Amino acid sequence: MLLEVKGLKAGYGTAAVLHGLDFEVGEGDVATLLGANGAGKTTTLRAICGMVRAEGEIVFGGERVSKEATESIARRGVAHVPEGRGTFMELTVEENLRLGAHTRRDPKVRQDFERMCGWFPLLKERWRQQAGTLSGGEQQMLAIARALMMRPRLLLLDEPSFGLAPLIVRDIFGILRRVREESGVGILLVEQNATLALDLAERAYLLETGRIVLAGPAVEIRQDEAIRRSYLGY
Repeated sequence: MLLEVKGLKAGYGTAAVLHGLDFEVGEGDVATLLGANGAGKTTTLRAICGMVRAEGEIVFGGERVSKEATESIARRGVAHVPEGRGTFMELTVEENLRLGAHTRRDPKVRQDFERMCGWFPLLKERWRQQAGTLSGGEQQMLAIARALMMRPRLLLLDEPSFGLAPLIVRDIFGILRRVREESGVGILLVEQNATLALDLAERAYLLETGRIVLAGPAVEIRQDEAIRRSYLGY
């Protein structure tokens, strides 16, 4: 198992947000966290990265990473694409990608530049363009590509469809499917669009007010009409 989380509690200051989550992500698999705004999805990703106060056990690649610094967890192979993308607006597409690989000392960086151009052809067209001049969808692609330049084992994605046109969202999810199939990277996906998330994922977890109220194979949840109506609103 790539990621195992047991009894995860987290919050901000004295405010508790997560109340004992148990979930896992398999090697090369996609798992999705679903739920309404305020359910604790973003806090879960931040807790895995060591960005918020947290208790419980987080095991990555067979080693306990609870209480480790964010930088240490990233070096182990966990890449985080936060909501809002977080690209460096004044830098070019190429410079953003180089930042994603700045900690690497292996000879495959150039090869990965070429992979990004294959996965994200729009970025190849914008190679020398400043990130701040890209469309919202192109900035989201750049944020994902920059994270992948780390060669992570696990990619944490927070609302990749947020604020984007349906056609762009479709393209991004198609790219994510290809990335998973061709690179073997595991993905933990936070997403409001339950239909897209369940189509991509092997396993799904539904959060309500900081607790997992439903967990199971994504295909079963997607096909269960009662679950869709009660929890997912479609």
